[in-house]
Amino acid sequence: MAIEPTTPKGRRTRQSILDAASTVFTKDGYVDARMSDVAAEAGLSLGGLYRYFENKEDLFSSVIRDIHEELFRRSRSSTPISDDPEAALFEANLGYLQHYHDNSGVMRAFIAATTVEQRFTTIWWTMRERHVARFVHAIENDDRVRLDGLDPATVARAMASLVEQTAYTTFAHDALNTTTVDVETVARIVTRAWHRSFYGEPDEA
Repeated sequence: MAIEPTTPKGRRTRQSILDAASTVFTKDGYVDARMSDVAAEAGLSLGGLYRYFENKEDLFSSVIRDIHEELFRRSRSSTPISDDPEAALFEANLGYLQHYHDNSGVMRAFIAATTVEQRFTTIWWTMRERHVARFVHAIENDDRVRLDGLDPATVARAMASLVEQTAYTTFAHDALNTTTVDVETVARIVTRAWHRSFYGEPDEA
């Protein structure tokens, strides 16, 4: 289990390890990454690395946890959805997508990790459900929502899947794309789908 250091030096060392791990996981993927490579990238002995993290799974869990916490924070809109649903959705999507873009290599490794370690599947699902639950709570008393009897959480999960998979294919596998799409454009595309799913066309809301 990861050790949370209590001294400024310890916290700096831990962050240095996480930064080095992000570099290694981005380059090598989860399966092929080695603790010795992380130690070398961080400028530590292997023993020094193991003083902070028990094993590769423990280290990668910490890297992903930090990214997911920031994804959750970045996807909180400063505009209440009750005031302007489209603006709120766009701000939330833009924040999420920008951070995903900035960490796309690690996110690519993370999705691969979910296929080989149940621990990471659980992390992925739990973090995803936090986003869904927050959105459903935000709209639960909004009489402008038009779902024609559909379950809000189910629709929100579908829209979350749209954003997540779009980010994965556009940013995590950018080398496979024939064209480059900027983060803001992607945010506008997925926001249109979110808004139409819950509120209909903008001029109908």
